[in-house]
Amino acid sequence: MAILIHPTYFPSIAHFVAMVKADTVVFEMADNFQKQTLRNRTYVYAANGRLLLNVPVVYTQKNRQKYCEVKVFNDENWQRNHWKSLLSAYSTSPFFEFYSDELAPLFKKEFTNLMELNLETIRLICDCLQLDLNVAETTDFEKDVQDKTDLRALVNAKLEQPKFDAYQQVFSEKHGFINNLSILDLLFNEGPNTLNYLQSQSLNV
Repeated sequence: MAILIHPTYFPSIAHFVAMVKADTVVFEMADNFQKQTLRNRTYVYAANGRLLLNVPVVYTQKNRQKYCEVKVFNDENWQRNHWKSLLSAYSTSPFFEFYSDELAPLFKKEFTNLMELNLETIRLICDCLQLDLNVAETTDFEKDVQDKTDLRALVNAKLEQPKFDAYQQVFSEKHGFINNLSILDLLFNEGPNTLNYLQSQSLNV
């Protein structure tokens, strides 16, 4: 099965469930950018509950802009803030130290292009999971997809999210289980079991 999906910033668990089950992962590279989607944001579990990590971008609503052309707004020190948030949220998680050396350099490397950043986060997670995806990229935009399972709607954070089995989270005693966060939440809490967890889940969309 081939799927068509958006590359997003440290993708959601739903994105990774879809990707590990696919024969081929086709990344949508030819659509227009839309604000307030997971294209430039992800959610983690912090001390006060669900926390948004947003990558600032240079974008105006007036002129339609291809997602692959959107630039990261680096005047804000967003990378330092994201890393500090991850340290605060996950430093006591079972596997943060196991993966932190691999992840930390990404937050010191400057990215000018959002798509490049997002693809790098996916490659980095795949390295952590020792996951070898069969990946392709679109060259043209297709509204109606015939030969692939169209999962581009997963990028919309406002849609009803798929429900997954609960696993132990750092602050679950305070706020309970929070579903479908960034893959980082699963990785830091489940470590080497992350891939088994992803393979065991069903994606009903």
